[in-house]
Amino acid sequence: MAGHSKHRDEGGSATRAPTRLPRLRTPLTLSLFTGASAPALAAEGEFPLLDSASDLLDFLTSFDLHNAVYFGLFMGLVAFSTTTSLLLMGERRRASRVERTLRNELATLRGSDDLATLLMGSERQLLVSWHGRDGEARFQGDPTILGEGAAAKRALAFGTWLQPGDAAAVEAALENLKQRGEAFRLVGQTLFNSFIDVEGRTIGGRAILRLRDVTGDRAELLKMRTDLATARSDLRAMTMLLDDVAYPLWIRATDDTLLWANQAYLRSVEAKDLDDAINRSLELLGQPTREESRRQRKDGTTYSARVTAVVAGQRAVLDVIERPTSGGSAGIAVDVSELEAVRTDLQRQMDAHVRTLDQLPTAVAIFDAGQKLIFSNAAYQRLWGLDGAFIASRPTDSEVLDRLRAARKLPEQADFRAWKADFLTGYRSVEQQETWWHLPDRRTLRVVINPNPQGGVTYLFDDVSERFELASQVNSLTQVQGETLDTLKEGVAVFGSDGRLKLHNRAFVEMWNLPPDIPAGHPHIDIIIKSCRLLAPQEEPWVDIRGAVAGLADMRMGLSCRIERRDGSALDCTAQPLPDGATLLSFTDVTASVNVERALTERNDALERASRLRDEFVHHVSYELRSPLTNIIGFAHLLDDGTAGELNPRQKEYTDHIERSSKALLAMLNDILDLASIDTGSLELTPEIVDIRSTIDAAMRGLEDRLAESALHLHIDTPDDIGTFVADGKRVRQILFNLLSNAVGFSMPGQTIRVSARKRGGEVIFEVRDQGRGIPPEVKARIFERFESHTLGTRHRGVGLGLSIVRSFVELHGGRIELASAPGQGTIVTCTFPNERQESPSDGRTGQSALTPIAAE
Repeated sequence: MAGHSKHRDEGGSATRAPTRLPRLRTPLTLSLFTGASAPALAAEGEFPLLDSASDLLDFLTSFDLHNAVYFGLFMGLVAFSTTTSLLLMGERRRASRVERTLRNELATLRGSDDLATLLMGSERQLLVSWHGRDGEARFQGDPTILGEGAAAKRALAFGTWLQPGDAAAVEAALENLKQRGEAFRLVGQTLFNSFIDVEGRTIGGRAILRLRDVTGDRAELLKMRTDLATARSDLRAMTMLLDDVAYPLWIRATDDTLLWANQAYLRSVEAKDLDDAINRSLELLGQPTREESRRQRKDGTTYSARVTAVVAGQRAVLDVIERPTSGGSAGIAVDVSELEAVRTDLQRQMDAHVRTLDQLPTAVAIFDAGQKLIFSNAAYQRLWGLDGAFIASRPTDSEVLDRLRAARKLPEQADFRAWKADFLTGYRSVEQQETWWHLPDRRTLRVVINPNPQGGVTYLFDDVSERFELASQVNSLTQVQGETLDTLKEGVAVFGSDGRLKLHNRAFVEMWNLPPDIPAGHPHIDIIIKSCRLLAPQEEPWVDIRGAVAGLADMRMGLSCRIERRDGSALDCTAQPLPDGATLLSFTDVTASVNVERALTERNDALERASRLRDEFVHHVSYELRSPLTNIIGFAHLLDDGTAGELNPRQKEYTDHIERSSKALLAMLNDILDLASIDTGSLELTPEIVDIRSTIDAAMRGLEDRLAESALHLHIDTPDDIGTFVADGKRVRQILFNLLSNAVGFSMPGQTIRVSARKRGGEVIFEVRDQGRGIPPEVKARIFERFESHTLGTRHRGVGLGLSIVRSFVELHGGRIELASAPGQGTIVTCTFPNERQESPSDGRTGQSALTPIAAE
């Protein structure tokens, strides 16, 4: 073959010599390995240009398999190196970006660290931090604030460098900071008399304690505060001392506003405290007094005067001294009312006596030792008709008597001179004298002559004419009342406060067969009781009667009791205290009414026993009927299902009637059993969350057949969000079923029955309205009673338990039922249930909808 040559080795065997790559003859071939362009190689003169295609074909023929493998490896290495170079360049660019970012962050952190170091180094302070409640403490800052050479950990041993009181306070505050995160700030004094600002707070889940040295200007400020506190304490002590002073003291500002006042001042103006006095502008002194004091103080002089003021709601006389100060003024007021009172007490008492005597209906005249009139009240002038001029002239007693005799206002006397002389002897008497004057105008005067200690006399003229007239009227009235009491059939006796008989009538004596001599002697109540017990030996009523008559005055009260006598008669006794301390006893014969009451009681007991026997009979019969009725319903259901064989249409109709009638009878028996359980108190409600709309629908489904048969329309009206309430769902359905059944029974074909439900306040209200005949008033009064059944001209029949059990169930829920009806206007039954639990709205079921009328086919 061309491109290969044969030669023999030393053994004489022929071997195939390896093929050598022919020399590349064209620049194009070399460019495939070197990547240089063909013209460039040609320019260098390494290969001659071959224009002939035969040379290229000759080269390709000599290119064997080994050369192809080498060429492929070479090209793979070139591709791998290229890909690696690209990935390396991308990674270097990403690393460069990350490096720049980290350098920027490092520069920022270095700046923040330098700033934090600068801030912490700006003043001496030490920071202690804890991560979490039980974390290890970290210390940062200058620990020398705790003392020269002190270690940072010494900061938490507060007792070694703080005063004991401050150490305990910081320890408690730090514990609250670590346990509950409560921030605090305190200033403590060290054992070497420097001041440390202790601040604690939480930052980023860490508890930070900051200790900062506040010596220098701040220490001076704290010292000034301490001095200020001491001065305030001294001022407070002085204020407390001045508060105990009994005289009002006050301090005012330059604008005359009140700055301070002691307790005596506050009591005087009736203020709760100083702020109350300032806010309400309560002033001890009047406006003119304050203006005069202000005027004198502006001139630099001290104001001093005696003024009148209202102190604690009472008028008082005060000696006021108020002097100017650099910041305003200070004043004091001394109460001198007692001294003034002593001066004016006598005059005021005299004036008070005069005013009092002028109000008295008794005529009063006072004559001095010279028998001259020095005082007379208005009643004296009205009694004798004396003019004011004559009274003002201070006449003598003799002149007054002479004028009265001339006016015929004195008692007629045969010897007036002797009578007058005898009357004037009262001036020489030392004892009080009393006489009676019967005047010509038929008036009667009671005259009292009272000698005065300083001489002279005081005359009291009391007109008792009305008293005599009233006494006469009382005597007449007493006689009339006595005659009236004697005509009464009830026994009446009045006992005085001493327990003795004061007044009685004939009926009282005859009722208890008392001897005539006993009431006449005004006997004690004990004697009366002893005589009366011969006819009525009971112990208890007489003990009560004696207590009402002879008990303590403040313990007496009204009493009513019944006394049974030996002869079978009965008396009602009533004891009534009278305003004058006496006690009125009245005895009424109630034998006839007692006999009627006994007969009625016996009849009522008999009726109750009959009602109880009836209920027990119904209860037992209901239980006995329930088992066979259940069997009837079960067998009727089996026959209807075809279990015992197929039935013809008429037989199925009969079984349907049997099943419906049996179920109706079972419902009736269940109602009777429920009523019996209610009567015995054994029926218990089962509270649950009741959906109002679903309950109405369930009650309506039990009456679909009757609605269809009667061609009635049923309309349900409930809001969309009527929701639920807590009740016994079974009993609520039973209530609605009975109400709807009653409405269906009394409605005419084509009429509409309306059922509505509302929530109002804390109540749920159900209302069933029909358009039937209505209920007459005489039937409406007994409609809820048991076994009260009224057809009212309709085909409705029943035993009269529906509405009775409805009322019982509603009342068991703590609700109420109301019925409104009139003939020809239908009937409205309203049931109200308590709604103490708020429920969420229902699922959005249509609340107000009119069901499709159910009419007979």
